[in-house]
Amino acid sequence: MKAAVLGTSGYTGQLLLRLLIGHPDVETIIPVSLSKEGEAIQDVDKSICLHALAKFELTGGRCVSLAQAQGLKPDVVFACLPHLKSGEVCACFLGQAVIIDLSADFRFRQAKDFSRAYGSPPPRPDLLSQAVYGLAEWYTEQIKMTDLIANPGCYTTASLLPLLPLAREGLIGQQPIIINALSGISGAGKKTEATYLFAERTENVSPYAPGTSHRHCAEIQAELSANGTEQRVFFNPHLVPMARGICATISVSLAREMTFNELLDLYKNYYGTKVFIGLREKGLPQTAEVWGTNRCDLGFHLEDNQFFIFAVIDNLVKGASGQAIQNMNLRFGLNETAGLAINRP
Repeated sequence: MKAAVLGTSGYTGQLLLRLLIGHPDVETIIPVSLSKEGEAIQDVDKSICLHALAKFELTGGRCVSLAQAQGLKPDVVFACLPHLKSGEVCACFLGQAVIIDLSADFRFRQAKDFSRAYGSPPPRPDLLSQAVYGLAEWYTEQIKMTDLIANPGCYTTASLLPLLPLAREGLIGQQPIIINALSGISGAGKKTEATYLFAERTENVSPYAPGTSHRHCAEIQAELSANGTEQRVFFNPHLVPMARGICATISVSLAREMTFNELLDLYKNYYGTKVFIGLREKGLPQTAEVWGTNRCDLGFHLEDNQFFIFAVIDNLVKGASGQAIQNMNLRFGLNETAGLAINRP
């Protein structure tokens, strides 16, 4: 297989390159950079060793342009470009390769929902109906049949995997859903703003974009609505002084009285065979336990018909590059775990 990565200098693009190097079914990697065309891939990412360069031989070990990548005819294209730009750029490969877009440009089924969240129309509204939302554990069969996969956001992955079993079974009560999520700084991408400097972030936890003002809140709400729940979502993200990882604490009122074991059995029915979902019958998960893996671990607490779900992921793996490769594996009929870690290295 030949895999192209558009946007190789960001966190998700760099991690995709590293994961693809270790993927047994990917023979050739085509690194594409709009800003670093012609630069040696080892200069773009100095963590890549000489022995890995064999997978980059087709491009001479250098980043290439979009036009050059098209000429090399990749089987799959990973688009790691900014929102409002990614969809327009990667669409040129449609009909020639499977596209897995890591931006938000194809995540919404309705253009109006995208416009409401991002303040601008989606770059390719004509393609929204063709895209499949790439939450791998929930849309597995649809992913296998599509050539355009919209990889979910990191916060949404950590929020939807805990909530969707309840939504599908109609078990979410009348009270709003409250999500308090803490993220490592890499979730903001590679930015040079002062707020992301070490001196600003260390010894500092800061909430931002609370209530319904964060873009991912609209994405969470849209997917819950598509799965039968119209309850309002309040989403409160926080930046914490670590590089990567997300911990989400979700509070849900239940539509009917249930025991802890009944709820646990519900999650086992949905996720018991899902290799990248870890269910805790006792204790609560921590981000360090899933660092570097493609897992989402879930823990639970029930009190007075209020159900608390705790989810942890590595935001760069299960929240981005890892889930993108999981989607590639599903789409091409490969081993779902190929190139991905289940246990922390």
